Amino acid sequence: MGKNLIDGKIGESLIIFSLPMILGNMLQQLYNVADTLIVGKTIGATALSAVGSSYALMVLLTSIILGLCMGSSVVFSQLYGAKKIDDMKTSIFNSFLFILFVSIAINLISFLLLEKFIIWLNIPDKAVEFTREYLKVIFIGITFVYIYNFLASILRSIGNTIVPLIFLALSAITNIILDIVFIVYFDMGVSGAAWATVISQIISALSITLYSFFKIKQLFPSKKHMYYSKTLLNLIVNNSILTAIQQSIMNLGILMVQGLVNSFGFAASAAFAAVVKIDAFAYMPAQDFGNAFSTFVAQNYGAKKSDRIDAGFKIAMKISVLFCLLSSACVYVFAKPLMLMFVKAEEIEIINIGIQYLHIEGLFYVGIGILFLLYGLYRGLGKSMMSIILTVISLGSRVALAYTLSSIPALNMNGIWYSVPIGWALADVFGLWLYHKKKDDLINNLN
Repeated sequence: MGKNLIDGKIGESLIIFSLPMILGNMLQQLYNVADTLIVGKTIGATALSAVGSSYALMVLLTSIILGLCMGSSVVFSQLYGAKKIDDMKTSIFNSFLFILFVSIAINLISFLLLEKFIIWLNIPDKAVEFTREYLKVIFIGITFVYIYNFLASILRSIGNTIVPLIFLALSAITNIILDIVFIVYFDMGVSGAAWATVISQIISALSITLYSFFKIKQLFPSKKHMYYSKTLLNLIVNNSILTAIQQSIMNLGILMVQGLVNSFGFAASAAFAAVVKIDAFAYMPAQDFGNAFSTFVAQNYGAKKSDRIDAGFKIAMKISVLFCLLSSACVYVFAKPLMLMFVKAEEIEIINIGIQYLHIEGLFYVGIGILFLLYGLYRGLGKSMMSIILTVISLGSRVALAYTLSSIPALNMNGIWYSVPIGWALADVFGLWLYHKKKDDLINNLN
């Protein structure tokens, strides 16, 4: 049914547990990459700019839902590690209703504020209609994003990362096929790309629902578990709200940078749409490894195994740093071929802007790899406020530096790119310093 992370070899357990999560989220990114690649190659750079800006907005909106699911998953993992299964079922019931309400509210607000979003994003004039067309459809999928991620969070909290991967693979393949059918054959334009994504999200949500109902029914709340528990709901809200805030701050900062990039014109906007997808693939494994590490920490926290948490952090650091160095090398060397995957060869200005971004920001993925591990550590320990603090340091400095440095004529747009690794480094230094200073309070008093 799941994987126990409180026993066995730490490095091996982390790698085996995280691999399906890494593959799963890379497939999830394939949704957006497929849209971007096919849109950029078939419809053109204007549509590429629209899809890229829409992606930044959707990441912000869904990050609230994902943060709530991730925060709830920590509670589920802690109760599972402590073998409090009845409490876990009650927490699942309370969490389900709470996040469902938030998801519906986000969906309604998204449609109501559609025109405001277009203004706030500073969309280039010729991309406005494409953006409006894309968002009107893509907003439909928000509730299905919630359903999939909530059920996936339950499965991952008990160590099952294989099943979410399977349904994401099915969904990603469907998305690519529908992209080609709707855009190339039916000539539906950007709305075709949006419908391909939404239909794929519906498939993944329905598939994991059916699996959960038949295969892990023993984890679903029965009638005796379906009651309001102030203690458990408070625990869920405290963890999930803080995680959602952390995710939202992170993506709000990215959205603010998107607006700044858009102000540099159409070529910058289109280039940024492509490099964001390249970034997602390059450091997404490090992010998922951090999320897997969070489950590892939460289960061992519930089992009161402090030594295993500290040892796990040291091992996880080595694995993450090694991967990020390799990823940086690949992105730096293959920057131009990667841009050519998304942009036609004649779009020289767009390609050159993208290469410059990847040669600056892409060298320092180790910074965000460490940051993701720190997020996972503090979230797994139930200290989600620390994740918020680290995000504020990272994104706050990044946004401030982006606006400041880009105003220097000698740097121009490159100032935005330089601000990214500086923000990561500042948060890393603070997070590591605090962990070593407060280690006894954080984990050594569990026994």
